[in-house]
Amino acid sequence: MSSRVARGALVAAALACNGGLQPTPAPPAISGIVTYRGAVPDSTQAVYVVAYHTFPHSRDSLFTFQPPVQSLRQLPLGGAAAPYSIPVESGRYEWVLAVWVKRGFTSANADSTLRETGYYRDPADTSQPGVVDVLTQPATSIDFVIDFGQMHPPCRYYTPPCP
Repeated sequence: MSSRVARGALVAAALACNGGLQPTPAPPAISGIVTYRGAVPDSTQAVYVVAYHTFPHSRDSLFTFQPPVQSLRQLPLGGAAAPYSIPVESGRYEWVLAVWVKRGFTSANADSTLRETGYYRDPADTSQPGVVDVLTQPATSIDFVIDFGQMHPPCRYYTPPCP
């Protein structure tokens, strides 16, 4: 085989690859570290991290979070801190939070068995939730505190709020 033919074959092979091997982009996700404060209640069934595209203001929007229910991963509860990572769709998230679930939870009793127990806060104004954008790459270092002494029912965030 002549060197001209061999070079031609290499050029053709390189062009056929259309850029060659490229790294596979990481799937959209939100990850970070949660730090625990306070004692875990004895009635705890689980704690999950979830994210909302838009802040839920009614019971109807309570279950519109990411990841889907079948993809929820329970956080480990032993220790002072734990890493987390949740798969999400690409987009903007107005609220990333930890949800405490009481034993006996059903969707019918959600207001009495679910609690917000910590959320990612805006670094510029820690009294406000922080917005997380997951566009071209996973959002990392979305760290926050889970405080079992400061748990709030979902209706606290409804319009109008619970009494």
